[in-house]
Amino acid sequence: MSVTHQAGFVNIFGAPNAGKSTILNALLGEQLVITSPKVQTTRHRILGIFSEPNYQIVFSDTPGIIEPKYELHKKMMLQVKSALEDADVAILMHDITQPIEEIEAISNGLKLKVPTILLLNKSDLLKDKKEVTDKLKEYKQKFPNYLVQTVSALTKSNLDKIVPFILKSLPIAPPYFPEDSVSDRNTRFFVSELIREQIYDLYKEEIPYHTAVMIQTYEEKPNIHVIKADIIVTRETQKVILIGKGGSLIKQLGIGARKKIEEFVGAKVHLELFVKVRPKWRDTENYLKEYGYN
Repeated sequence: MSVTHQAGFVNIFGAPNAGKSTILNALLGEQLVITSPKVQTTRHRILGIFSEPNYQIVFSDTPGIIEPKYELHKKMMLQVKSALEDADVAILMHDITQPIEEIEAISNGLKLKVPTILLLNKSDLLKDKKEVTDKLKEYKQKFPNYLVQTVSALTKSNLDKIVPFILKSLPIAPPYFPEDSVSDRNTRFFVSELIREQIYDLYKEEIPYHTAVMIQTYEEKPNIHVIKADIIVTRETQKVILIGKGGSLIKQLGIGARKKIEEFVGAKVHLELFVKVRPKWRDTENYLKEYGYN
């Protein structure tokens, strides 16, 4: 290890659907965290570890900042708070098509005391280059203490500038994790998230927000991984929607999730899904703890 090795926590904050998870996946070069066009997809703080010979960046994806309506939301915002406390560098993500007042309110609420990079995401949606230039100038004037950069997580525009920015402020320190580590989360967690991602893709309106996924058993056999998972909903009517007529939707969900899980674990998977009704699980401490929202 180099005597000038750098290491630290780079935590990503922003409104729901600003592109935090997409940008993290792009920076890591792999699909580590789930993404969806729907808001509030990210519920957990997830570390993504990027190691090179002379530095280790521990990225942290956090839930989108919201006004809590349920105990679940409060748990999510506590994870944002914990990320504020250990950040060496902060990345603020903002959808450039949204009003500047949105990120201004978030910035004022966070009261960041560490070097901060403001990424104006979705710049590919602005067709006029002059508009991009003008917006960049406006945000630089509004946030003189931040390093401001337009990016596109989708087209990967300007992503190559982010790590050099980070390294200007990353502390001199030994690595926090072994160099082959990708995340602090285990396989079971990512499998549950991949199932949840398929729920966000397949079902409309309120269904994804009322569901949780819990892996009951995970057995690695020589030629196949056997997984049994519960999908938790709050009402019997939601269970009926999830299953679909003649079990059609739950079958489709199982096929999509199994393919994603096989790509992730690099092995054949046998997946069984069970739907269970737990009224008010989002406001019940014991359920939240059981489903991993500590």
